[in-house]
Amino acid sequence: MGIFINQSAILVCGVDEAGRGPLAGPVSAAAVILDAARPIAGLNDSKKLSERQREKLAPVVRERAIAWAVAYASVEEIDSLNILQATLLAMKRAVLALSVQPQLVLVDGLYCPQTGIPGEAIVKGDGKVAAIAAASILAKTSRDALMLQLHDRYPHYGFAIHKGYPTAAHLAALREHGVCAAHRRSFRPVRELLAV
Repeated sequence: MGIFINQSAILVCGVDEAGRGPLAGPVSAAAVILDAARPIAGLNDSKKLSERQREKLAPVVRERAIAWAVAYASVEEIDSLNILQATLLAMKRAVLALSVQPQLVLVDGLYCPQTGIPGEAIVKGDGKVAAIAAASILAKTSRDALMLQLHDRYPHYGFAIHKGYPTAAHLAALREHGVCAAHRRSFRPVRELLAV
């Protein structure tokens, strides 16, 4: 006979990341423990929500969650570790920064960060688990806000528009202006430019 976990009786934390694919900026991760007594309508995978919906939901998540945290891995960490290990590091930092320790960590994707807390990776978890969806919203909105700050520092790359993703406009700006401190040197388009 299997043991069934009553998820409402244990503190479950959802974890997700944002910014694995961009050529610039840090990767962000968020960890969220939702309060079953204070449900949030409209939670979904952040990629399925509009920017406006995400910006509306993020403060609600922060207000109603039992605990939440956002953490980052820097461009330097991405370049020295690789993007997967840097993402797991950001996730671990987010979980360990929670003001309340969860009993179970549910992570979107294939891999779990090593936090010392039981964890499970769930493919497409941001569409299946409310706490992961909430984490995806916080990770994305926090990273977007950071990219707006980088835009102020390096306006000619257009970070405010593409958030560092390899769009045609971003690649053109890279060719024209070269690589800045915010770029990930280990990512191929940047690496190839530096090799020229």
